[in-house]
Amino acid sequence: MPHDSDCDLPTQTRYDVFPMRPSDIEAVARLERRCYTLPWNPNSYITELGNTNAFYAVAKRSDGDLVGYGGIWVIVDELHITTLAVDPETRGQKIGERLLNAMMDEGIKRGATRATLEVRQSNKVAQALYHKYGFLDVAQRKAYYSDNNENAIIMWAEELVSPEYQQMLHEFRVRLAS
Repeated sequence: MPHDSDCDLPTQTRYDVFPMRPSDIEAVARLERRCYTLPWNPNSYITELGNTNAFYAVAKRSDGDLVGYGGIWVIVDELHITTLAVDPETRGQKIGERLLNAMMDEGIKRGATRATLEVRQSNKVAQALYHKYGFLDVAQRKAYYSDNNENAIIMWAEELVSPEYQQMLHEFRVRLAS
């Protein structure tokens, strides 16, 4: 009698992060429309890919399907997270964290020593991820989001190049790879 216990084991889907390419923009635009009420025009991503201060990444399943994306700008020594989104059907699988980790690494390689972002006041899941990565709430932008006038929390992470922060990023990266 064949032993088929392995058939009952859940298969683990692999997600990898890559630099965004022009060929990814159509899938990014589709995902953006699913995640945001005011999506960027796809042409904005074409412009961003040509921006030497910008870095955009995508997360893809092993079958090539795009499940997340994110972007940063590095201006002088500041990393600005411009966007981060994960397909609602694949949330909770650390895809956003993989993207954030890759974007933080890239920003540090480009000379960033601190990082900032705005996040919806209601988005507690995203805030928890940013807190994990050393971001602190420092201010609020009233009625920042034009779709519903929701406030934005301004967050900052300092000393990205310190040995402690670098060790933390490394440990997170190792855990994400396992």
